[in-house]
Amino acid sequence: MAPGAEGRRTARSAGGGLALAAAIVAFGFVGSRLLGIVRTIVIANAFGASPELDAYNVAFRIPDMIFQVLAGATLGSAFIPVFARKFEREGAAEAWLLASRVLNLVVLATAALCAAAFFLAPLLVPAIAPGLGDDIGRSEELTGTAVELTRVMLVSTLLFAASGMLTGMLNGRERFFLPALAPMLYNLGIILGAVVFADRWGVNGLAFGVVLGAAMHLGIQVPGVAAEGFRYRPSLGWGEPGVMEVGRLMAPRVVGLAAAQVNFVVTGFFASKVGASAISNMTYAWLLAGLPLALFGMALSTAVFPRLAGQVAREELDELNRTVSRVLRLIMFLTVPAALGLAMLREPAAITLLERGAFTRADSLMTAAALGWYCLGIVPQAGIEIHSRGFYALGDTRTPVTLAVLAVGVNLLLGALLWEPFGVSGLAFAVGAASWAEWLGLYVLFLRRTGWNPAEELGAMARVAVAGGLMAVALSAATVLLDSETRTHAAVTAAAGVAAGALCYAAACLALRVPELEDVTARLAARLRRRPAPE
Repeated sequence: MAPGAEGRRTARSAGGGLALAAAIVAFGFVGSRLLGIVRTIVIANAFGASPELDAYNVAFRIPDMIFQVLAGATLGSAFIPVFARKFEREGAAEAWLLASRVLNLVVLATAALCAAAFFLAPLLVPAIAPGLGDDIGRSEELTGTAVELTRVMLVSTLLFAASGMLTGMLNGRERFFLPALAPMLYNLGIILGAVVFADRWGVNGLAFGVVLGAAMHLGIQVPGVAAEGFRYRPSLGWGEPGVMEVGRLMAPRVVGLAAAQVNFVVTGFFASKVGASAISNMTYAWLLAGLPLALFGMALSTAVFPRLAGQVAREELDELNRTVSRVLRLIMFLTVPAALGLAMLREPAAITLLERGAFTRADSLMTAAALGWYCLGIVPQAGIEIHSRGFYALGDTRTPVTLAVLAVGVNLLLGALLWEPFGVSGLAFAVGAASWAEWLGLYVLFLRRTGWNPAEELGAMARVAVAGGLMAVALSAATVLLDSETRTHAAVTAAAGVAAGALCYAAACLALRVPELEDVTARLAARLRRRPAPE
C-alpha cells in the first residue's frame, strides 16, 4: 500500500468527526477551566490580591513567555500541518522521525533560553514590572521574591516544552483525550501548591505547585504517544526538509506569539504603576474572562485544526472555507452571549467566586471593573483563534504575525494613554480594542486570500449579535432588581442572571431563526439518544 493511502486511512480512523473531537476538547477545556476556577478561588482565599501574589504573577510571566513563544509556535502553526502531511504522503515512520527531531530541537532551544533567563532574572523582573511594590515601600523585597519565583518556575517551562510537543503529536493524530486531561492535572498541581505547599512555604508553594503540575501535564501524555507508535529517536536532522519546513513556518509565528506575550507584559508593566494589588486583580479578571474564550473559541478551533491541515494537504480548499465558516458561526453563537452575560454579571460573578478569606470587597470591585472591559475582547479573541488557524493550515504564518504585532502597538498606545486616568479599566479596554483591530484585519485578509463569499455567515452573525443585545438589555433590567450586598445575594443574582439570560437568548435566536440554535439542540438531543447527529 502506498504511504499516502495508508496516511489517509489512518487519518480517517483517527478522526471520529469534528463534533466528537470538539466534544472531547471541550471536555478538557471545561474540566481544566472548572479546576482553574477552583485554583483561582483557593489562591484568592489564601493570598487575596496581596503584594506577594503580585510578585508571583510577575514571576510567572517570564517562564510562560518562553514556553508560549517557542513551544507554542511549534505546536500550533508549524508542526501539526507538516506532521499531518507526512502521514498523508510518506507514512508513519517518517512522520514519527520528524516528531523526534522537532521535540529534541524545541527542548534544547527551551533549555538554552531558560538558562539565560535564570541568570538574567534580576534584570528582567524590574524591566517588566518597574512599579512593583513602589507605592508601599517594598520594591526591593518584592522584586527579590519575584526573581526567586521566576527561577523556580523555569523548571516548569522545560517540562512544558516536551509536553507541548506530545500534545502536538496527539492532536496531529486527532487524539484529544489525554491532551484534554493534561491541563486538569496542571491545575491540580497548582491547587496543591496553594492548599498544601503554601502553608509551609508561602507564595513559594504556588511556584512548587506549578512545577508539579507541569510534570503531571507531561507524564499523562507519554502513554498516549507510545500507543500511537511514537518511538523516541536522539536525532536532530538539521537539514531534513521536514524539519526545515517546521522551522520556516515557526519563525514568523515566534514573532507573532512574542507579540501576544508582549501584550501581557505591556498590561503588567502599566498595572505595576497603578498600585499594589492591581496586577493580581487584573490577573483574576483575565482568568474569569478566559473561561468562555477557552470553552468555545479555543476548544472548537483546536479540535478543527488537524482537519483544516488535512484539507489543505488534500487540496480541498472549498472544504477548508466551508469548515472555517461553519466553525466561526458556531463560535460566535456560543461566545457572544457568554461575553455579554459575563460583562453584565461581572460584579456578582467576582463576589461569588473570589470574595472569601484574604480577598476583600475592594478586590472584588477592582476585579469586576477590569473584567467588564476584558469581556469586550472575548468575541474578537475567539475569532482570532479560528481565522489564525485557517492561515496556518494554508502555510501562511506571516499574515497573522503582522496583525499580532500591529495589535501590540494599539495596546501599547492605548495602555500608555489610559492607565493613569482610568487604572485597570483603561488597561483592560486597551486589550479589548487591540483584539478587535487584530481580528477584523485577520478576517478581511482571510476572505481575500480564499475568495470566500461571507454574506451568509455575516448575516448569521448579525442575527446572533441582535439576539445577544436583546439578552443584555434584559439582563441589565433584571439585575437592577437584585443586589450583591452579601456573597449569598451575589450568588443568587449570578445564578438567576445566567438562567434568565440563557432563556432570553434562546428565545431571541428562535425568533430570529438563527440556524446554529437548531444545529446545537439537534446534536445535544442526538447525544442524549446516543445516536450520532447529522454532519
